[in-house]
Amino acid sequence: MEKLVFILFMGLYAALFSESKNVVPTEIHKKEITVKKKISKVDALYESMNLKDVVNYKAFKEAMEGYRLLPAKNKDVLSIIDFTLPSTEKRLVVLDLKNEKVLFHSLVSHGKNSGSNYATSFSNTPESFQSSLGFYVTENTYQGSNGYSLVLNGLEEGFNDRAKSRAVVVHGADYANPRIVSSLGRLGRSYGCPALPRELAKPIINTIKDGSLLFIYADNQEYIAKSKVLNHRDDLTAYYEKDMAGDKFGKMN
Repeated sequence: MEKLVFILFMGLYAALFSESKNVVPTEIHKKEITVKKKISKVDALYESMNLKDVVNYKAFKEAMEGYRLLPAKNKDVLSIIDFTLPSTEKRLVVLDLKNEKVLFHSLVSHGKNSGSNYATSFSNTPESFQSSLGFYVTENTYQGSNGYSLVLNGLEEGFNDRAKSRAVVVHGADYANPRIVSSLGRLGRSYGCPALPRELAKPIINTIKDGSLLFIYADNQEYIAKSKVLNHRDDLTAYYEKDMAGDKFGKMN
């Protein structure tokens, strides 16, 4: 009797296993699989560029979401500022995505009213003297009171779209010198601009000027919840499903 029960059980198991192998994925499952394959390219790029000790993975992932969605003249270069790090650490990274290289890794100042060593408060309001989060596109350069400077156009309404009227630009500053850290225990602070060490300002500006994307990250819950770029999930899903043949990073020019 036990032998008969065992035979019946094995026959039922074999039938179920055979049926499961022949299940045809639904269209929804196919789309999910496709999206996961596309998204995994971000992980592969993070690993191939050896970015683990250079830039926070979450900051990189969010930056790449905006990179895929937002049009820009120069999609070979992407800059990320990670304000979850203290000002005593290198928070700006400039990436050459075309050639998979780290071009610059630098200290960068935040706004004087955003915090002391850490930037914790952000604003889009004039005269707030705070940094602003989100995606920017770089524009032209000019000689101003802070020397060679780069105009930033904030792309996110409510978060950084007043960057131009606030004169939030990339420039060099003496207070962004690493020697300041030894005396103050932190980097000097700006009026809201991402200020760089003097010796790096010109080469970095010349690399990222004229239409590349800059993303300022802080793992800020309000920004994550309300950013129109990060919350265009349907648009991103549809975009990931497009044929990306011949274009590794999916430029959207």
